[in-house]
Amino acid sequence: MNEPARAVPLRTRIKFCGFTRPGDVRLACELGVDAVGVIFAARSGRRVDPALAPALRAALAPMVALVALFMDNPEAEVRAAIAQLQPTLLQFHGSEDDAFCRRFGLPYFKGLGLGGTAVDGATLRARWPHAAGFVLDGHAPGQPGGSGQRLDAAAIPADLDWPWLLAGGLDPDNVGDAVRAVRPWGVDVAGGIELAPGIKDGARMRRFVEAVRAADCDGQTMPRIG
Repeated sequence: MNEPARAVPLRTRIKFCGFTRPGDVRLACELGVDAVGVIFAARSGRRVDPALAPALRAALAPMVALVALFMDNPEAEVRAAIAQLQPTLLQFHGSEDDAFCRRFGLPYFKGLGLGGTAVDGATLRARWPHAAGFVLDGHAPGQPGGSGQRLDAAAIPADLDWPWLLAGGLDPDNVGDAVRAVRPWGVDVAGGIELAPGIKDGARMRRFVEAVRAADCDGQTMPRIG
């Protein structure tokens, strides 16, 4: 039996994550990314103190989404970070259930490590029915993101008919091939555009965006993939 065909997006959304410096946020916006992410997860080397969040938000260009990322943070910490950053979207990468994720009155994406696991889209939609979308990463379940582990294309649910971002081990040299291979709704990168955790590399950011856009142009002749 053939797998369900997945619609090819006309334009792959780009999210750069793990910002710690306002100047890097400004450059990312100038390069045309769709979203920038700020991490508040305690286990991340890119974690930002909520007190520094307003400076990052001030560097944001209009019409670029601002994403606050958490991993099993207590509710009080999530609310404090939201108050400081004023994000447009939340992203949860821990064991948070749908009730917790929607508690804060903002759209949310659920991040999932699919390394060594198999799951179908119907299961994801049933567990997080109010999610705006999903971030599919290559690390093992329960581990923090940003590890650089590639996601096996075979682990991507063929029936996931909801916005989803491909994450895990992407960089300017491989993202074009990844987009051509699986045609994600969007891509999410942190370490692949950095000099060090939280310190972005302007040249790598530019090359990453260029590679995604080149892959999008190649895909214009491919209305669907199966």
